[in-house]
Amino acid sequence: MIIPRFTRRQFMLTAGAGALLPCGVMASPFREITWDDLIPPGVPYSEIIGDGEIDEQADTWKPIFDENATKLNTALDGVSVKLPGYIIPLDTDADGVSRFILVPYVGACIHVPPPPPNQLVFVTTATPWPSENLWDAVWVYGRLSTRLQSTEIAEIGYQIVATSIEIYEW
Repeated sequence: MIIPRFTRRQFMLTAGAGALLPCGVMASPFREITWDDLIPPGVPYSEIIGDGEIDEQADTWKPIFDENATKLNTALDGVSVKLPGYIIPLDTDADGVSRFILVPYVGACIHVPPPPPNQLVFVTTATPWPSENLWDAVWVYGRLSTRLQSTEIAEIGYQIVATSIEIYEW
């Protein structure tokens, strides 16, 4: 094996060059994913939501999800991810919200039927997210788990224990 020989100056310049790289070039411990990544490969989104049914008493439409709606992308189980979305709070207190559903678009689960389970993420955080920022788009960082669960609002397919949450910058 041939080991290259550097002068002291060449070595110092090469070693210091890494410090000049922008932060974006450095490897991130979090894999940036999109909402499409939560749908397993080969499952078309158009086949997740069926015709649904109308609840005439409540004057609402309820989607009927087929079996594709609960199919989860298990390749992401245990992966540290960075996912953008909007917060639907499950409980709040004076410090903010520490349990919420991360959804792909504004108003999901509030005024319309919820998205399918494989498009919802249950998030818990030790540091509550401030209530004054509830309507901002956010990035959630943490380890993703594939686990179906029910809440009072919707069936949810994924969970993240957030290590960090920040406002999404457009």
